Amino acid sequence: RHGAGLRRSVTSSLPGMNAAVRAVTRMGIYVGAKVFLIYEGYEGLVEGGENIRPATWLSVSNIIQLVRPAGGRERRAGGRVHGADASRRRPQGGTVIGSARCQAFTTRQGRLRAARNLVLHGITNLCVIGGDGSLTGADIFRSEWGGLLEELVRDGHISEATAKQYCHLNIVGLVGSIDNDFCGTDMTIGTDSALHRIMEVIDAITTTAQSHQRTFVLEVMGRHCGYLALVSGLASGADWLFIPESPPEDGWEDLMCERLGETRSRGSRLNIIIIAEGAIDRSGKPISSTYVKDLVVRRLGFDTRVTVLGHVQRGGTPSAFDRILSSKMGMEAVMALLEATPDTPACVVSLSGNQSVRLPLMECVQVTKDVQKAMDEKRFEEAIQLRGRRGEGPLGVMEHGVIRVPLPHQEVPTFENNWNIYKLLAHQKPAQEKSPFSLAILNVGAPAAGMNAAVRSAVRIGLCQGHTVYVVSDGFEGLSKGQIRDVGWHDVAGWLGRGGSMLGTKRTLPKTCMEKIVENVRKFNIQALLVIGGFEAYEGVLQLVEARGQYEELCIIMCVIPATISNNVPGTDFSLGSDTAVNAAMESCDRIKQSASGTKRRVFIVETMGGYCGYLSTVTGIAVGADAAYVYEDPFTIHDLKANVEHLTDKMKTDIQRGLVLRNEKCHEHYTTEFLYNLYSSEGKGIFDCRINGSGLTPASLCHQGGAPTPFDRNYGTKLGVKAVLWMSEKLQEVYRKGRVFANSADSACVIGLRKKVVAFSPVTELKKVTDFEHRLPREQWWLNLRLMLKMLANYQISLTEYISGKMEHVTRRTLSIEKGF
Repeated sequence: RHGAGLRRSVTSSLPGMNAAVRAVTRMGIYVGAKVFLIYEGYEGLVEGGENIRPATWLSVSNIIQLVRPAGGRERRAGGRVHGADASRRRPQGGTVIGSARCQAFTTRQGRLRAARNLVLHGITNLCVIGGDGSLTGADIFRSEWGGLLEELVRDGHISEATAKQYCHLNIVGLVGSIDNDFCGTDMTIGTDSALHRIMEVIDAITTTAQSHQRTFVLEVMGRHCGYLALVSGLASGADWLFIPESPPEDGWEDLMCERLGETRSRGSRLNIIIIAEGAIDRSGKPISSTYVKDLVVRRLGFDTRVTVLGHVQRGGTPSAFDRILSSKMGMEAVMALLEATPDTPACVVSLSGNQSVRLPLMECVQVTKDVQKAMDEKRFEEAIQLRGRRGEGPLGVMEHGVIRVPLPHQEVPTFENNWNIYKLLAHQKPAQEKSPFSLAILNVGAPAAGMNAAVRSAVRIGLCQGHTVYVVSDGFEGLSKGQIRDVGWHDVAGWLGRGGSMLGTKRTLPKTCMEKIVENVRKFNIQALLVIGGFEAYEGVLQLVEARGQYEELCIIMCVIPATISNNVPGTDFSLGSDTAVNAAMESCDRIKQSASGTKRRVFIVETMGGYCGYLSTVTGIAVGADAAYVYEDPFTIHDLKANVEHLTDKMKTDIQRGLVLRNEKCHEHYTTEFLYNLYSSEGKGIFDCRINGSGLTPASLCHQGGAPTPFDRNYGTKLGVKAVLWMSEKLQEVYRKGRVFANSADSACVIGLRKKVVAFSPVTELKKVTDFEHRLPREQWWLNLRLMLKMLANYQISLTEYISGKMEHVTRRTLSIEKGF
């Protein structure tokens, strides 16, 4: 096959890009292509020479956690470093390719030189990692390819035979942008990591701000797109938010100061204002962070500080999501190139829910430009809608046991949905009238990050609906003991960034105290029950539903928000807390790998939590580039273990000095962590030594439940809390007759979850049919498809027939992503 060239054209490094470089390189080699790394983006393509180098499997070893660029050239203040000095400054191994702006490539003469360099290396497939400008340039290059070759033949640079051999150039793009401003994809490479950096800063300044009663104005990136500001505002509960797509109404200064004053008068010691760098007012005049600070000081006299994050958002270790996203996109990019024909349009590999899809590049670029045009022409409402529109299919339909529910906010584009939810939860708005309904919220099972975010949003949206809202301490046990209290808007202030469960949680199931639960449901007149927790929450609600025939008091509306690090609740692709757990496990493994730097060859065996569910082990394994991850759902024998040991032995005979093996805690009754340690130690004797997690290092298994929630879990918990209560409110209206609630249909007790791209409500009685209660697992789990990626990128020989390629989809204003930005 003809060679595949990999180049990066963005002018700044982004977390996750190295994972993409690694995935494209290894997948290219896997399918039999000759892979080249092109250093310094289009500049390297134009200059050629040492900027275009063949890659091997080992060229991209141990780079998945790196972020900084390297290559034939590096930047310094006042100019560039060239030649030998650049070589000395390059990170060890020179495995990460650099980036540079290239004026020459914007000219036909520059593209002519680039075409000649590609032909000289036999490259006819190009994977471009960058923003819409870089990808548009690649499409222009592709459209001119035939004419460029003709000119090269005419000038005598290549022969007619060579031109005929390399007559077609295939292009595939991967979008790298922390702004998440490229229409058609749910998330771009680098966005999630940037949100991690922002939330780390917000969490850090929250402490000092509360100590000193300060107001912080936080400026984040987003010259044309307010995604980072919007999601960080939603995930932090910021008091005020400025984004380019929705300039504040005239007179906003008075309203903002009034609200900040109200917040402080109610006892709050902290105000946070988040502003995107491209924020403007209705006339198009920029709103600067300095102006906002001076306004607060002048009007209110508050001690106010400005923090401009700047390029810190582009730095740091990539998050687990970005590593997995980049790996998935990189593999799909190679398959797209492999399957391309001369009639195939240049495409961009996109994320749609949890699936990879291919989208025509220029369709995405056109819609992205439409957003900017709408903003330039001050059509701001249209700009917000163009950021991402959900489909408008029929709602309220039962499909495979899943109810598509007609929630009022689900018909709007998701960027607008995020904006509306932020405005709804940021400031208290008294309900227009008091409702007759009472709602109780409790946590059940082990603590999971994001639980508090879900409780906060559920409480506040319930109050907005006019309901009486109760919270219950210590789960079903607390419900049986009457540990129930009503709450107000400000009782849940500051809960968003808190880990664990502020309500307290226990694993007790209702069947052990059913009569007392029924007694308190009757006593407090509870007509709806929101249960946030893991498998016990789902199982507990199922027990309550099955007891309805005996207790009429349980004929109420019930909803489960899955929250568990194990991600083992049926009815959803993702449980609250699982993203935080994967990041915690990943960080532990990164430290473990780093501890082996400079030592002799070493293999680490790390045990992860998750019960019988191998989600945590598998996804962490992909994020850290593990050599193997043993899970219960993918049975293995002693022959498989033998093959894995031999694979690692062969690997250690190369320049690679480290190996990492993950084991889910209940993956096998007999092949324990200690057994694996003894096996690898014995078989690797003389080639590598072995360490087990906990040998002087922080065990990965101890870190999964702790720490602050990730931006994903804060955002996800917030949205699920809102959607669950809106659904329950509609159900209560449906079953309210003659002053009482009576609900006994299957669809009155559901699990809310994200199924691919759709928020779905699945009846617990339907989910019972697809649940393995012995092992506390859904019988089918989507993430098992990820294990193929794990094994292929670890160089295990697997038939390509097992790989399921993404489909080509089209992008229009009507078909933009459903529920983008979860």
